[in-house]
Amino acid sequence: MSAWLVHFYTASGAVAALLATRAIYEPDIRAVFLWLTAAAIVDATDGWLARLARVRERAPELDGARLDDIVDYLTFVFVPVLIMLETGVLRPPAALPAAAAVLLASAYGFSRLDAKTDDYFFTGFPSYWNVVAFYLLALGTPPGVSAALLLFLAALVFVPIGYLYPSRTPALRGLTLALGAIWGVMIGVGVWQLPTPDRTLVLVSLFFPVYYTALSVYLHSRRTTPVRLRPDAT
Repeated sequence: MSAWLVHFYTASGAVAALLATRAIYEPDIRAVFLWLTAAAIVDATDGWLARLARVRERAPELDGARLDDIVDYLTFVFVPVLIMLETGVLRPPAALPAAAAVLLASAYGFSRLDAKTDDYFFTGFPSYWNVVAFYLLALGTPPGVSAALLLFLAALVFVPIGYLYPSRTPALRGLTLALGAIWGVMIGVGVWQLPTPDRTLVLVSLFFPVYYTALSVYLHSRRTTPVRLRPDAT
């Protein structure tokens, strides 16, 4: 029973995606990002629960990793793209090409067999489009600049650089989690302040994406052992 409850917990992220989508059209942008935050919390904790409940042994007929990918595509890719289209972050004529690039590149990223490796890295730019959407919206980035950034990040999905798996990459994990917690609080405050978050707070919070990217590139440059494919529990 516990294994099936974990799968149900993972699947609940799809409900959060639906509620976020509904909030886009109400419109209630704060609610949109609160629901996406709830989905991100589920995604951050369901793997630990899956290992604790030994879902592979107790519910082998259900592929938790596939379920997780389906939900993640909704909450980390599809809904954020919809946010950017509906709030004016993206505008014609670049809106559709940029949105399509994100959707297609992420579909490739989720499908590749080495998307997650046994040394706990994501291969290619991870689908953190919810974070990207928040920053572009909160900072009021010009639509042309937003489209160019999305196209650039979509291209990075195809570049096989290893990016940190924050909760599991061993190197500097304690520091990463501590900084990530501080960043999470700052983003939480920014989300609560939507639609007009404090600009200084948002800009300062960029310290963590910069740290994350710099450390990822540095650690990737030092990877010397062959990278094998790592099956995921969920």
